[in-house]
Amino acid sequence: MRLFGKAEKKNGWLAIGLTADGVQAAAIERRTDGPPRVLLAASYPGKADQAGASLARLGKELQASRYRCTTLLGAGGYQLLMVEAPNVPEAEMRTALGWRVKDMIDFPLEQATIDMAIVPQASGSNQARQAFAVAARNSVLMPHQQLFADHKIALSAIDIGEMAQRNISALLEPEGRGVALLAFDADGGLLTVSYQTELYLARRIDVTLNQLLDPDPERLQHLHDRITLELQRSLDHFERQFSFVTVAKMVVTPVGDGALRAYLTSNLYLPVEQLDLASVLDLTGAELLRDPAQQAGFLRTLGAALRELETA
Repeated sequence: MRLFGKAEKKNGWLAIGLTADGVQAAAIERRTDGPPRVLLAASYPGKADQAGASLARLGKELQASRYRCTTLLGAGGYQLLMVEAPNVPEAEMRTALGWRVKDMIDFPLEQATIDMAIVPQASGSNQARQAFAVAARNSVLMPHQQLFADHKIALSAIDIGEMAQRNISALLEPEGRGVALLAFDADGGLLTVSYQTELYLARRIDVTLNQLLDPDPERLQHLHDRITLELQRSLDHFERQFSFVTVAKMVVTPVGDGALRAYLTSNLYLPVEQLDLASVLDLTGAELLRDPAQQAGFLRTLGAALRELETA
């Protein structure tokens, strides 16, 4: 099974996200005459050990069999690495990448599933091609797949948060320039930079959404300083590595009363905006997503539902 990338399908994707608070589902229709339309966004609250019951209910109520289904691995279920792409034919690339990352992952290669995404270089560049390699333990993937199979939901793909967030970021890009997207959830922060719909940077930040909702001003100031420093370092490194990409702005998912966005606006050289999915998605079929906090909570599930369909 492909971990990320593209796959052929006549119908749209139903993305199903397992969270600490329950199960999320989202389906999106891509259109040629307007922005992508959210067909549904639903939440099934419940504890992690009750995910099976939620999946069974979801499968029946949303008629999951009508869709090609995908889900998301948790942040701890895989490793994402940027490495130099081996100089081998495309058909051999995944195997060659596996050997390249085998000493960089913390489990044996024979116990891993490897997938990849090539990072485009500037036209005429003589620099070595870079690639994102994702490695997931089979001992994580197999029970994940089995959970869905047990409840009669056939998975066609398994996504990762970085690629799902890239799909949202791609909608936000001004023509000819890249965009940085910063999001926080229970697993922590994730910074991505996309350009021409491709992922160029992904950085995890060890600060959770709950921490950013702390009412203590001193602790909050410390967190804002940590985040700002990490962003500055990441963006400086990105500019050195991909000097042909101009990042137009940073978009931040809604966090509390907006104090983080205000702080970043004062301390970063980039314009900083708050994410409003209504500017890039048709939300008329998903009133739940009118709430900014729900937009933030559904971000990666929506991103997974934006998964492209492969053409011949």
